[in-house]
Amino acid sequence: MKTVQAHTTETLEVKQSKFIAHLFPYERFDEILAQLKEEHPKARHFVTGFRYLNAFEQVVEGCSDDGEPKGTSGKPTLAVLQGQELINVGVITVRYFGGTKLGTGGLVRAYSDATNLVIEQSGVAEYVKELDEKIAVAYSNISQAEYALSQHGVRVKEKAFDAADAVFTVTGTREALDAFYGDVKRLVEKVPDDR
Repeated sequence: MKTVQAHTTETLEVKQSKFIAHLFPYERFDEILAQLKEEHPKARHFVTGFRYLNAFEQVVEGCSDDGEPKGTSGKPTLAVLQGQELINVGVITVRYFGGTKLGTGGLVRAYSDATNLVIEQSGVAEYVKELDEKIAVAYSNISQAEYALSQHGVRVKEKAFDAADAVFTVTGTREALDAFYGDVKRLVEKVPDDR
């Protein structure tokens, strides 16, 4: 399986219709859809496709034709994601109608081609399972902990500060997290999920 870390966009033009495809990490799906609807108030359609792994490691996928004829846009978009074995990604293709009807076959080709085009231009990488964990760090140890996190390729997703210490939500592979804990065992403490 493969995935992407960044938001990529590419435009395909077919008979004066513009198909602006956006490929991005699935966690940003709602945010990017809202942003695109605001940026493109005159666009006719916002066709979507997505695939992600749920908490049970099952693939969840879906798509929307958003007003295009049934099965001509969302399903071809999703089929490309499946064929490329992409996971934890979303695709939104913004369409501006150019005045010439493309027919069902033309729409299937256009949406498939737009999705393939944006995938080719993106930085597709092998999917590696990452875990989220919480750690507590004394204020005096924050800079050392942040340095060790960066050295091991563990990212900080969120920081919360209370009277006693700082609580970081971090994400990384099991190997990276274990190596980080090995380096900083006296500086940080794992936090139970309910804190």
